[in-house]
Amino acid sequence: MYSIGDAAKATNLPTKTVRYYADINLVKASGRTDKGYRLYSDKEINKLIFTRRARSFGFSVQECRELLDLYENRGRSSRDVKAIALHRIAEIEEKLVELHSLHDELSHLAETCSGDDRPDCPIINGLAK
Repeated sequence: MYSIGDAAKATNLPTKTVRYYADINLVKASGRTDKGYRLYSDKEINKLIFTRRARSFGFSVQECRELLDLYENRGRSSRDVKAIALHRIAEIEEKLVELHSLHDELSHLAETCSGDDRPDCPIINGLAK
């Protein structure tokens, strides 16, 4: 069994995050010490690592909850898991389009700015629009 601090170290998560996941019943502690401190088993450690990885891909807490349910369900359909992943991929692609647009617009503003001692600046003007 792992204390919350040991669980945090084993999963490379802040203690505050481990506590938060327990508080919202995402990954529950498997027990408590006599003094009321949370304890985590290897099973919960694996779920915390799974959640950390899912969050690193940008999955929301609710999506992590769904993925954890599928992770624990040995009778799951991979179709369900794939649907969640494809939805996330679509969100990432949408964000990439937005970022490329911002990049192009800011690059254009930077190119049109002379960058000299004069106060006239297309970047400032562009941001003010």
